[in-house]
Amino acid sequence: MAITAAAVKELRDRSGAGMMDAKKALTETNGDIEAAVDLLRSKGLATAAKKSSRTAAEGLVGVVVAGTKGTAVEVNSQTDFVAKNEQFQSFVKNVTEIALGLGGDEVEPILAAAYPDGGTVQEKLTSNIATIGENQVIRRAKSLSVDAGRVVSYVHNVAAPNMGGIGVLVALESEAGEDVLDALGKQLAMHIAAAFPLALDASGLDPETMEREAGIAREKAAESGKPADIVEKMVEGAMKKFAKENALLSQMFVMDNKLTIEQVVANAGKEAGKPIVLKDYVRFQLGEGIEKEVGDFAAEVAAAVGG
Repeated sequence: MAITAAAVKELRDRSGAGMMDAKKALTETNGDIEAAVDLLRSKGLATAAKKSSRTAAEGLVGVVVAGTKGTAVEVNSQTDFVAKNEQFQSFVKNVTEIALGLGGDEVEPILAAAYPDGGTVQEKLTSNIATIGENQVIRRAKSLSVDAGRVVSYVHNVAAPNMGGIGVLVALESEAGEDVLDALGKQLAMHIAAAFPLALDASGLDPETMEREAGIAREKAAESGKPADIVEKMVEGAMKKFAKENALLSQMFVMDNKLTIEQVVANAGKEAGKPIVLKDYVRFQLGEGIEKEVGDFAAEVAAAVGG
C-alpha cells in the first residue's frame, strides 16, 4: 500500500525517528502505525515509550476526598477555553461530589443521579452543551476507600480548587495519625503524578502490555545474534526491569532515589509506630489515550467569519 506523508509525519511525531526510518517501518507494517511504533522501538530508533501519557483532549480532572474515601472524575470538552469557564468548572465540581457519594467507578449511575439545581446530571450536561456550545462528556470515574486511614488527593496543573490537568488519589490504610498520613499521602501523590506508574505492584500490570513489551524485548535481544537461551535470559531481565520501573511499590522515590516507594511507606510506618499500607491509587491525566484531531485554526476562523 502507498504510505502517505501524513502517516510518516504522525509516526515521526510519536516516535522521534527519522523520516526514512519511519517510512521504512510503515512499509514493513503495511501502514499500521501502532505496529510501526513497536518496530521502531524494537530497533532502538524510537526515542519515547510513553506517548499515551500525552494530553490529547481538553477539559478537567476533578478530585474530592472525605476522610477515608475519595473520587476522581474526568470531564472532557473540545477546547481548553471551556476548562476556564466557571459554568463548566461548577459542573465538574458538582459531578465529582456526586460521584463521591455514589462511590462507584461507572459513569452511567453518575449521569442518572440528581443534579443539585434540578433534573439529572445527564440533563445538566445536555444543557451545558447547548449553552456553552461545545460537546462535553463525563469520560471516567474512580473511587477509593479504606476502613481506617486516609485517602489523600493531589492536583497538578491546577485550573481551579481540586481540579486540573492531572488528578491523583492515594489510599493509605493505617491507624497512624491524620497528619502523618496526609503528609505521606501528598508526597506519594506527587510522585505518582510525576512517575506515571502503570499498576500498584508487578502482579497488577496489564498482561497485554507485558506481552507487548516482551515481544519488543525479544526482537531487540534477537538482533544481538546470541544463542536462543541467552536471548530468553535477556528478555527475562528486560521484563523484570520493566516491571520494577512501572509498578508503583518498586519505583524509586522521586524525592529520594535511594528508596523505593515500598520502603518509603514502611519507614513512615516505623516512625509513626503504626503500620501503614499503601492500599491503592488513582492517576487520571486529562485526555490520556484519546486521539485529538488537529485542525486548521486559521481556516476555522475564516469559515466562521464567512458563514
